[in-house]
Amino acid sequence: MPQIRTFCRKFRIFVLEWLLVKHIQNYTHMTYLWLLLGISLAVSAVGWLYFIYFFSIGYGLSIAALATASLIIFSNALSLPMTLLLATLIVYGIRLATYLFLRERRSASYKKILYQPDNTKRRPLFAMFMIWFSCALLYIGQISPATFYLYNAQHGIAVNSTWAWVGAIITMLGVAIESIADAQKSAAKRKLSNRFVDTGLYRIVRCPNYFGEILMWTGCFIVCFGCSCTAGQWIIASLGYIGIIYVMFSGARRLEMRQAESYGNDPEFRAYVKRTPLLIPLVPIYSVAKHKWLKA
Repeated sequence: MPQIRTFCRKFRIFVLEWLLVKHIQNYTHMTYLWLLLGISLAVSAVGWLYFIYFFSIGYGLSIAALATASLIIFSNALSLPMTLLLATLIVYGIRLATYLFLRERRSASYKKILYQPDNTKRRPLFAMFMIWFSCALLYIGQISPATFYLYNAQHGIAVNSTWAWVGAIITMLGVAIESIADAQKSAAKRKLSNRFVDTGLYRIVRCPNYFGEILMWTGCFIVCFGCSCTAGQWIIASLGYIGIIYVMFSGARRLEMRQAESYGNDPEFRAYVKRTPLLIPLVPIYSVAKHKWLKA
């Protein structure tokens, strides 16, 4: 009967999925990292369509995919704060990828920046492979504190839920700040497309979206303090955290130089730059343009 065949097919799928999850949950530490690397490489491969996607749409989708994979792999070790943290990263990744995709389609000025000659020039195949692989590794490093926490909890290693809660709350706050900043900038540009944005969160800091992302990944990194990380885990998590902080400062530098070129003759803009920190509120860093080592 059709009903029986349907039931048998669904039951077979359920059993296979259950066995797959159980098999994955029993993987060794290194096998689990290799699995995440495969996911990161597969999703970030969107960059082969267009180079800049390795760092933009591919970045958002990779973070969402890695967080989803972590929820599945460590489903029997999940706690409320870690579920919230990973769910926040999923929302962040999907929102970022969607926002960038729509921005590319709707904003002529952003499209001009996106398709500038440096981004469209043909690159050697080896260089493309290295960039792809480096991005995939970076994305794993960024999310690794959450997965190390769950891995250690799953294997009976002591974890501290207080650090998990602190990390989750800071992560959610960072995503909220970044989302609000993006919305405020879009609204301001719709009103005055040729003027710099100095309203809302932009009154406090010139790159509030980048600050929100720094806050988000700081929250994720903090989780390491509560999960008895090994030396190897600390190294991977620290490299991921340092890497994304470098990327944020590099992005702020590029934005600073673009804005100076566009608005440098505007007295209002020059006054705004002098009184408003570039990246972190209340920290008197007003320019990083001279630091060429931040060029990525």
